[in-house]
Amino acid sequence: MKKFWIFLCLMVFIGLAGLGCAWYYVIQRPNLTVTDDGILFIRPGDSLDSVVQTLENKGYIRNSLTFRKVAELKKYSTEIKPGRYRLANGMSNNEAVNMLRSGQQAPVHFTFNNIRTIEELAGIVARQLNVDSIAFVQMAKAPGYAEKWGFTSENFTGMFIPNTYQIYWNTSIENFMKRMHTEYDKFWTQERLDKAKQAGLSPMDILIVASIVEEETNRTDEYATIAGVYLNRLAKGWKLEACPTLKFALGDFSLKRVLDKHMKINSPYNTYQNPGLPPGPVRMPSIQVVDAVLNYQHHDYMFFCAKSDFSGRHHFSRTLREHNRHAIEYHKALNKRKIY
Repeated sequence: MKKFWIFLCLMVFIGLAGLGCAWYYVIQRPNLTVTDDGILFIRPGDSLDSVVQTLENKGYIRNSLTFRKVAELKKYSTEIKPGRYRLANGMSNNEAVNMLRSGQQAPVHFTFNNIRTIEELAGIVARQLNVDSIAFVQMAKAPGYAEKWGFTSENFTGMFIPNTYQIYWNTSIENFMKRMHTEYDKFWTQERLDKAKQAGLSPMDILIVASIVEEETNRTDEYATIAGVYLNRLAKGWKLEACPTLKFALGDFSLKRVLDKHMKINSPYNTYQNPGLPPGPVRMPSIQVVDAVLNYQHHDYMFFCAKSDFSGRHHFSRTLREHNRHAIEYHKALNKRKIY
């Protein structure tokens, strides 16, 4: 009888050991091989089959049968959450399924800059997030939509502050807008609001001036000086006569030379005809240029003109006579290069 109990205990031990090995092999044993960034996109409508197929196609999974078994045990097929996930090398089936099942996404480092229009922004959003660009534009330009966020259809682009943000890949367009509105409010700190008030401008006015300044030059050390020229003009009630606003009105930022015919365009953005600021920004200005406008240079320059060496720098003038001399020099340089 004693031998029987010893044998029985041994069999039980072997059975438990076997179950333990099977449990480890199926559930806890490393089953993922990741040699790249490990990014896995799960799209709306994906099934367990399509997720497993994607894992196989990317070479992430060593044994799809054991992964599928764990997924089935955890009822993952009823808990599939679309998103952008980051898998790690050496993950077990249990770790991978738990992450996917719980929706623990890896956010996108969403970046945008150097954008002028809602259409351009929509293209950037669609490339980085699971958003349809056409639907984005349709929503952003729907009647009354800009007003919902406290803007007008003309100045709505000012709500989008170029930067890098962590956003989930499958965020909705509406939630994206909410996030941008939150970031806009965060950007306008009390310090920035006070500086805008000291300049006699609203936050949107500052953004509009900044958008023009950034179109005028890529020389960051000139931002504050050019801003000072425009603020001097506004203070004296002069027309801005800003070429970027004409290019925006014409829809042609590639224009190398602004002619008299361009200055006759009938548009609220024609600052050669209309006093004051245009109704909205002509681009989404960078934080750097916005802060340069808020900290604009105090001087008595009223004019500026691109230098004839095409360095991107400008001559700054106090008088029209001095400005015209620089303008003639620059136009001669344009003629020499056959830019008409």
